[in-house]
Amino acid sequence: MPTISAAMVKKLRDKTGAGIMDCKEALAECDGDENKAFDFLRTKGLATAAKRAGRAMSEGVVQAYIHSDSKLGVLVEINCETDFVAKNDDFKAFAKNIAMHIAATNPLGIRQEDVPEETINKEKEIYRSQVLEMGKPENISDKIVAGKLQKYVKDNCLIHQAYVRNPELTIEDLVNEMIAKIGENITIKRFVRFKIGES
Repeated sequence: MPTISAAMVKKLRDKTGAGIMDCKEALAECDGDENKAFDFLRTKGLATAAKRAGRAMSEGVVQAYIHSDSKLGVLVEINCETDFVAKNDDFKAFAKNIAMHIAATNPLGIRQEDVPEETINKEKEIYRSQVLEMGKPENISDKIVAGKLQKYVKDNCLIHQAYVRNPELTIEDLVNEMIAKIGENITIKRFVRFKIGES
């Protein structure tokens, strides 16, 4: 069993934002392996998120982000359970990071069900045409279209997108880590993105 140094704990804490005791426990559990401990904490975050999923969220923040040239702006509503967390600096920083991410990636919706069906159908038709042009057999072309559609949804739904500041994490991972850190259920409720010249 390797010795878990304060430096190791600090490094993992800086990387994950998890509490000192959680980082220490994760490193001990994973024999001092930082990458395994990182995954351990993420899994724990998922478990915490699942446990809290049913709890009501009537508090939160509306966070604004305006790009430096004032031609792009985002408003995002993120809900939590208590006013105490809504006023927490970590929670506010999280909301700001989500707003900046939305400004950078322009997602079509938060989850797949938020993307209009006509948009999905339009993409499906485009992929079907592309596959037919390749001359693929029908049974294979359906799989290719389904795969391309899955990737399209992943790239365009906020919750599935790779976080711009750390592409190893999805926005869903980020939400789950935040839930584990603050001990409350949180959700990204809605957003709107404005860009000059776009309707």
